[in-house]
Amino acid sequence: INRTAARGGSVLIPAFAVDRTEVILFHLRELMEAGEIPRLPVYVDSPMALRALAAYRAAIADGADDIQERWHGADDPFDTGTLVEVRDVEDSKAIAEVTYPVIIVSATGMASGGRVLHHLARMLPDRRNTVLLVGFQAAGTRGRSLAEGQTAVKMFGAYVRVRAEVVDIPSFSVHADHG
Repeated sequence: INRTAARGGSVLIPAFAVDRTEVILFHLRELMEAGEIPRLPVYVDSPMALRALAAYRAAIADGADDIQERWHGADDPFDTGTLVEVRDVEDSKAIAEVTYPVIIVSATGMASGGRVLHHLARMLPDRRNTVLLVGFQAAGTRGRSLAEGQTAVKMFGAYVRVRAEVVDIPSFSVHADHG
């Protein structure tokens, strides 16, 4: 994130809508509050992720039994202070007009469908940008192709050059066989 912001690019995080997006937001907030990364606008562009985020927030607000007590009555652990919740298609398209560094979290996590494809098609050819892979990437998915260093990936019936930096952080994987 620091390297990308320094070169004037944006970070795209393909993330699963349920649980992974919330974990990523939590960590982004922690990193921003600690001054480890710049306080960039963070767009969550996934209607399903936003519904899951609302469920998490409601559980925290209600003091649900499966929520650690330290979170009961606490500030929103997912709000970076710069969070933009993208709910409709027009707002999703408008992200393409932003000319300053941002972080975009969008589904799906393996880049196999969803709004993330439009962001990938736009961002992959630009060397200033970074695609941050934060989960398991199954064989045959665009996410796996990116993780393996492919120089082009097929989207919308055409090949898109991969010039953006691609970073795979497997420590966010929640697969049972992952260390």
